[in-house]
Amino acid sequence: METSTIKKTHPGNIILSVLAILVVLGAIVYFINYFITGSNYIETNDAQVESYINPVSARVSGYIKDVRFDEHQQVREGDTLVTIDDREYRERVTEAEAAVEDSKAQLLVLDAGIASSETSTLVNKDQINGAKARLVQQAADMKRYKNLMKEEATTGADLELVQSRYDVSVSDYSAAQNNLRTSYAKIAELRSHKALLAADLKRKTAELKLARINLGYTVILAPYTGRMGRKTIQEGQQIQAGQPLVSIVNERDKWITANFKETQVYGMYIGQPVDIKVDAIDDKVYHGHIEAISASTGAKFSLLSPDNATGNFVKIVQRVPIKIKFTSKNIEQVKAGMNVLVSVKKK
Repeated sequence: METSTIKKTHPGNIILSVLAILVVLGAIVYFINYFITGSNYIETNDAQVESYINPVSARVSGYIKDVRFDEHQQVREGDTLVTIDDREYRERVTEAEAAVEDSKAQLLVLDAGIASSETSTLVNKDQINGAKARLVQQAADMKRYKNLMKEEATTGADLELVQSRYDVSVSDYSAAQNNLRTSYAKIAELRSHKALLAADLKRKTAELKLARINLGYTVILAPYTGRMGRKTIQEGQQIQAGQPLVSIVNERDKWITANFKETQVYGMYIGQPVDIKVDAIDDKVYHGHIEAISASTGAKFSLLSPDNATGNFVKIVQRVPIKIKFTSKNIEQVKAGMNVLVSVKKK
């Protein structure tokens, strides 16, 4: 009697076979999707999120009085970040105000002097008129006495007396005219001095404005709405003018700099739609469009650009920076510096 032996398949082999089939199917799906995507999109993962990260610097030197922000704190435009001890700057403002008041007082005194000198010219003119009238009278007496002398109706002593009176009148008239000229010269001198005082007042007023501006610089404000960077300053610390105190990230303006291969950029155009996947954010696709295409490769912007005029040459595919602007609105979770995968839709 013959017996037949039935071989049983081990369960592990079944599992391995199923896994192999799934791997093959997955690979097939992946390659199909890869070729479909490659035919419709141009991709690069050499891309990062960019944003304006500006240092907030001190405009004046001094000791830090108060630090009013924390690391990575959200701030609004105009919020106070740092205050500097302002006692010295307040005294400078007071000193500049006193200098301005002193110049104004000197101008008032000078205006009074000019007014007094102008009044003196009126007196001088009256003196000239009086001296002129006396001179005319003495000239008439002199003429009459000369005629009487010819007729021998008067003595030589009387004629000499009239002559001396006439000479005195001529001198008085000339002195009155000179006094008027002196008054005019004094007025001109005072007015020129007034111009100097006016210029000095203008300079001191500018110094006062500058002192007030420097006083205002003791309060450091947020230049725009954003998020603060690392906190590296403390109260009581001495800082200098121009010293960076903290960085602030402008979260309202974000874009992507994608470095495409030079063989990929042909046919790209401004406004071309882009799909964006952020490495740190799964299962979410952001949208944007090309805003600008660089006029040269990234290597040309480097400090030491490559020089291929040497003996040995190795051809390297160059990268062209392209600026991509987000069109999606909800991008709060996208942070500056994050890596992204950029897919540019072909025409």
